[in-house]
Amino acid sequence: MNTAGTIDRPLTHDPQKQAPMKPSTSEPAGSATEDVTTIGANDSRQNRTREMQLIPEALARAHMHERLHEAEQQRQVARLAAARRMQRRAERASLRARRALAMAVMQ
Repeated sequence: MNTAGTIDRPLTHDPQKQAPMKPSTSEPAGSATEDVTTIGANDSRQNRTREMQLIPEALARAHMHERLHEAEQQRQVARLAAARRMQRRAERASLRARRALAMAVMQ
């Protein structure tokens, strides 16, 4: 079975082995659109394919960066809350010490 590939299922994904683009038969010969069989087309198609393959990796990297940023913010919030708790505890201890000293002086 020697059937040609379709747009959705090409015979090969290698741009070097794909057939070059042909001018459309529905447009007149001297139309404003140019024939797109330039030398750089394969390179740009190859780069586009590489970029498309790297998109999930870039998304994963951005996702991990965002998660690390969120984790760092949560650690800072936890440190600030702990510092405030320790400050209140120290203030209460200071007040107890003052009262104890005042009671000792009064007696």
